[in-house]
Amino acid sequence: MNVICIIPARGGSKRVPGKNILPLAGLPVLAWSIVHARNAKGIDTVVVSTDDEAIADVARTYGAEVIMRPPELANDTATSESALEHALETWCAAGKDDPELVVFLQCTSPARRIDDIDNAILQLRESNADAVFSGTPQRGFVWGVDTDGTPQSLTYDWQQRKRGQDMDPRFVENGSIYVFRPDLLRKTSNRLGGRIGIYEMDYWSSFEIDTPEDMELLEWILRRPEYTTPITWPRPIDLLVFDFDGVMTDNTASVDEQGNETVRIDRADGLGIDQMHAVGMPMLILSTERNPVVTARAQKLQIDVEHGIADKAKRLAEIIAERDLDPDRVIYLGNDVNDLGCFALVGFPVAVADAHPQVRSAANHVLSKNGGNGAVRELCDLVTHHMKQQKAEQS
Repeated sequence: MNVICIIPARGGSKRVPGKNILPLAGLPVLAWSIVHARNAKGIDTVVVSTDDEAIADVARTYGAEVIMRPPELANDTATSESALEHALETWCAAGKDDPELVVFLQCTSPARRIDDIDNAILQLRESNADAVFSGTPQRGFVWGVDTDGTPQSLTYDWQQRKRGQDMDPRFVENGSIYVFRPDLLRKTSNRLGGRIGIYEMDYWSSFEIDTPEDMELLEWILRRPEYTTPITWPRPIDLLVFDFDGVMTDNTASVDEQGNETVRIDRADGLGIDQMHAVGMPMLILSTERNPVVTARAQKLQIDVEHGIADKAKRLAEIIAERDLDPDRVIYLGNDVNDLGCFALVGFPVAVADAHPQVRSAANHVLSKNGGNGAVRELCDLVTHHMKQQKAEQS
């Protein structure tokens, strides 16, 4: 059965300007929800509804279809339901099948575990519900104020106070996931109705982006292991290949009056390379630039280097053949469109955080660090951790 995911993302945010495409833990805010939806086994199509071309570009980069909505459905008073109805109507008007279910994700609530979406869909089906929303349980001592200003306890009797852990849980919608049947939306103009279920999510999943401080908190949350998509590394890894400019450097250069160039590197990258040497990992720098600084850096790191390579993909294919390597066991770290040919050759392409959007989209994994600012160290740390885990499993 067809399941469509709709992610509304309008421009014009007031409190956090441009928040839907701001960088967050290595990805644009919107991209987190697109990636979550595309990784969900139960979703067939991911659609972003927006009025903003910059948002539309990000959506397409990360693999979503785009439905442009009119300005009147993207102002401060427009409801999410109006955007959902418009997207669903546009989808069906294009001759596409009416979906069995709609999954509505709010991109400003991006803290989801890897199986949350599929579990919410499964819960709706197994319970025969019409709608399911994600909620976070709370056992707080909540008070309200009457019209005359008198405080009133709402969630408990203050005269017979219980311990917090003994109180019945109440659920707060966290805005992260809604699943519903499309006819419900058409008939009621509401995402909820009929038989409603609650999909329970944990405390950390309750945070959404409404202020700059929320961005800082969610940056920390999304880097926690439980919110990180597991990486399926090659087993074993035969070769680790680095581009140079924009990977080992920050992609800038200073030029003196004699025309000599200097580049900026991160010293911590060298410690990461030392880890790779310690475990016997073969490494190679492959660069288009022919510059003494490339050779000097490679010699410092004690890595093989080939530079001045016009067609890096062709040369990498030759190296793989010369060394009799399995390309599926090769990792390539790149940042720009001239790395895409190499990405297509190897089993595990990796992009730095500030890579070109096409490169990030083609990567198996996007790092959280920018080129020249710890990206190489981050990759080496990840590979080291993977190799230690693999060794432990074998022992």
